[in-house]
Amino acid sequence: MAQYFQNMRSSEIAELRHDLNSNKMDEKKEAAKQVIAMMTIGKDVSGLFPHMAKCMETTSIELKKLVYLYIINYAKSQPDLTVMAVNSFQKDSREKQNPLMRALAVRTMSCIRLERITEFLCEALKDALSDEDPYVKKTAAMAVSKLYVTSPRLVKEHSFVKMVQGLLLDGNAFVVANACASLIEISKAAEKNYLPFKKQAYLNNALAAVNDTNEWGQIYILEAISTHDIKDSAEAENIIERVLPRLAHNNPAVILAAIKIILKCLDLMNDTQKKEDGTSVKKQVVKKLAAPLITLLATEPEIQYISLRNINFVVQKQPEIFDANIKVFFCKFNDPLYVKLEKIEILILVAEDRNAESILNEL
Repeated sequence: MAQYFQNMRSSEIAELRHDLNSNKMDEKKEAAKQVIAMMTIGKDVSGLFPHMAKCMETTSIELKKLVYLYIINYAKSQPDLTVMAVNSFQKDSREKQNPLMRALAVRTMSCIRLERITEFLCEALKDALSDEDPYVKKTAAMAVSKLYVTSPRLVKEHSFVKMVQGLLLDGNAFVVANACASLIEISKAAEKNYLPFKKQAYLNNALAAVNDTNEWGQIYILEAISTHDIKDSAEAENIIERVLPRLAHNNPAVILAAIKIILKCLDLMNDTQKKEDGTSVKKQVVKKLAAPLITLLATEPEIQYISLRNINFVVQKQPEIFDANIKVFFCKFNDPLYVKLEKIEILILVAEDRNAESILNEL
């Protein structure tokens, strides 16, 4: 019986090998899809590596994606065969007519964590970082952070960090966002801040890009700005003014990233700074933080818990922020235990003479 199944498997592989070498594009695509499907469920199809690699010589993006996915998966187990595919990667990275092809080649090479491949990646990466197409540049920016994990030496030798820093001045918001994401990762790995926001031009361009990118791009940019050591109260006020609109976003991560920056800026401001009507600038900003944080407590329990953990830190820095809204921390009958415990923890922090009776009655 076992022999029957073994023969059936070998005939299946032989059929796929035949289709991968077919002259008909539809047959090649269908065979590649079947190979990826088998690979996904854990079947060993590494024996088809030479035949899949041969399919790289195509102009079809769909087929390229399938082949590249296969190569990434089997690169470690087939390093010698992977190196043989380098010429095709380099050729695709120089494809002038199709930016998607260039980006796909660079991204795939950066995902193959082999020292021998990274040497070939550097030249393609240099070209991609200065490419005229924004999609290629934003892909290349992320590739640099992946390369840093594999070989920090090559990143330093080729001055890739400086090139990514240059992308922070790019006119495309998505390129700026990916440059921020890449530099954050490199900074964490190197334990050194590579974000050049001390120069005003970089900071201004990043703040301008926040409005034009998607929610994940906004998170990366805001996270990057939060690492900046703010010079004075004037710069702090400028940053707060640019970041405040993010508090109206519907993504909790964007709201929390914006609040993180604002709280940092508030440390440099004092109550003596007044607006024309005589009200304190700092107190006005603090009041604006309460509403978006309260909104987060109307979400599902898991997000509530994360929000409450963050609110806990916010209250420790700005204890007066929820003076008029302590009831939002009263426990509901259907709150999970972990949410109730966090709410009680916050009630302890906000408790004072004015609200003590109300809190005691609730408890």
